Amino acid sequence: MSQPPSQRPSHPLRIAILTHSTNPRGGVVHALALGDALCALGHEATVHAPDPTGLGFFREARCPVVSVAARPVSGSTVDLARTRIEDYLRHFATPAACDFDVFHAHCGIGGNALATLVRRRLIPGFVRTVHHVDAFADPQLARWQDRAILDAQRLLCVSEGWRASLARDYGAQAGLVGNGVDPEVYAAGPAPDDAEIARACGLGDGPVLMSVGGLEERKNTLRIVEAFAAFRAGHPTGQLLVVGGASLLDHAAYRARCRDALERAGLDTGPGCAVVPTGPVAQGAMPALYRRADALVFPSLKEGFGLCVLEAMACGTPAIVADRPPFTEYLGPDDALFVDPEDAGAIARAMAAALDPALRSRLVARGHEVVRQHPWRLCAERHLPAYAACARSPSGPTLVARHA
Repeated sequence: MSQPPSQRPSHPLRIAILTHSTNPRGGVVHALALGDALCALGHEATVHAPDPTGLGFFREARCPVVSVAARPVSGSTVDLARTRIEDYLRHFATPAACDFDVFHAHCGIGGNALATLVRRRLIPGFVRTVHHVDAFADPQLARWQDRAILDAQRLLCVSEGWRASLARDYGAQAGLVGNGVDPEVYAAGPAPDDAEIARACGLGDGPVLMSVGGLEERKNTLRIVEAFAAFRAGHPTGQLLVVGGASLLDHAAYRARCRDALERAGLDTGPGCAVVPTGPVAQGAMPALYRRADALVFPSLKEGFGLCVLEAMACGTPAIVADRPPFTEYLGPDDALFVDPEDAGAIARAMAAALDPALRSRLVARGHEVVRQHPWRLCAERHLPAYAACARSPSGPTLVARHA
């Protein structure tokens, strides 16, 4: 539902959106799509991200983008986060660099940089989208996560479960903005290069099951591997396509456990093998991979929203999801195959069920109905009340730089 005119900004806004990376992670995908949709509404939204490679974002954007100069880091996750916060602070070090009406962080890194800019009186405040909250063992990472939430002037969430979590754990109120999908990019109709993209990944006749997010604990990859091993006993030509995996966090230990599980199951990895890990994939190739897959396998243990579910459905691909929030918030019981994410046997049975033609036909039709309910324009409009509340006054704050 669109916001009433009284809750909208009275004039076009210049919005600085900050995200943590130029790689295709869910929060980054959301930030870019939001920027595009805000510009289509008549605002000027500029998406920023630290870019140590200098290669820019993983896709072209219709909104302005800024690749923030970023130093290479070889140390711990704490070292990496501290460096990226400092990269942002160098970029926004002057009043001229802070010449935006609204500042909006999509991550803890951006949130901490903006919190410091508030203390330096370079900006009046900021909006923060909390996609999900991590359980950090490192106290410094935990402190940064808390600061990026508690110091925000307005909070937003993409799902009701995380909004309730912020109220319970932080005593903080957040607006609900949801997520979106672009049907012009993600569509069921085949494209001329679909077959070539599938061949380049080494995909055969299938069936092909697709997982998104790489080898990561909260994505439940170990159980997906266990389920696929059971599934492949009845489908010896089946392949598991594991897309993505770019992350600022250290998942080395969990990835080692996944590799051990693959070895124990006798599942070879690589192009043309039983398990095909691709690493990060350009957006231009993702629709073809969704269309090639017989199902998206996404029984995530902790998810902000699960944006790839909408993308898969838009491409006519059924989804297997966890029977818990956030999926149960925006999907009805007939929209997807729901499984206990801690039961590898249930995941394996859903993999097999997704091949049934009658069930597939029903899930595909339901998926298209879900997609129609999630345009990016609606998501962008839901941001406008928070932006109006946080927008810099016409005269702006008194800009007195000081150390924080």
